[in-house]
Amino acid sequence: MLEIRHLTTLLAIAETGSLTRAAKRQSLTLSAISHQLSELEDQLGVSLLERRAKPLRLTPAGERVLTCAREVLPALRACEGELQKLAGRSRARLYLALECHSCFEWLLPALSELRAAWPELDTDLRLGPRFDPLPALLAGEVDAVVGTDRIANAELCYDALFRYEIVLLVASKHRLAGRASVEPAELGDEPFVSYPVELERLDFVTRFLRPAGVEPRRTRTAEQTPVLLHLVQSGHGVAALPRWVVADAGAQEGITSVRLGQRGLFSELFLASRARDSAAPELRAFLAIARRVSRELLPGIE
Repeated sequence: MLEIRHLTTLLAIAETGSLTRAAKRQSLTLSAISHQLSELEDQLGVSLLERRAKPLRLTPAGERVLTCAREVLPALRACEGELQKLAGRSRARLYLALECHSCFEWLLPALSELRAAWPELDTDLRLGPRFDPLPALLAGEVDAVVGTDRIANAELCYDALFRYEIVLLVASKHRLAGRASVEPAELGDEPFVSYPVELERLDFVTRFLRPAGVEPRRTRTAEQTPVLLHLVQSGHGVAALPRWVVADAGAQEGITSVRLGQRGLFSELFLASRARDSAAPELRAFLAIARRVSRELLPGIE
């Protein structure tokens, strides 16, 4: 029988792309999360993961359970919050929405440290290609958003996390490999792979290509960074990602990075919160931890 813990676990696997990272996010051991999955697969009589695939992928049955998780878990959280209000009590919580798909390597350790310092704090993480995070923040569905988008609204507060460079990733045998930099006009015919977000939300598109009159030719999308890197490595297209992804991939074999323009393309990552809640102790604690952990783990950020 499907339980909430199963939905939470499968969502964590889908959003992190790794059993190990999902286990850390769930505060479980790797063996515990593997046992939980095997137990559920035995009960349902279907496989949920393609375990031999690299990177890890969900089966069609796993995708169906994932759809259920994305519908049910937010509804349960909203119901729980409403019931707590009706009972006249509120528990400190920090529900984060994440726009940055490549942030798991530093965000999960930051959240683990926050949970250790605040054991009574109810924390959760929601990945956001399927909903608009800032309206969700204004509606009270989440408590903060980690991302690059900003809208002019007096009800929102933005705290800078760090500044970073976006670089072009190409296969090692690509014609642009080895170049110091690339200009927009050279990318007009290049197939482009990215995360499944609107092109208008990608700095590479709105701040680099389109000002030069170049329209991207997107051919593939992938929710998980390892899949995106594999698409680049296998020659399915180029990608524009934060420089730290290259370092996280260990200068991944078969991939090289090229600067976007002679001066580079830089962006900022923010923690957005509701202005009335921006001074909440749990938010300030997370902000301090996130800034420190990101500095320790990510090369080249400011």
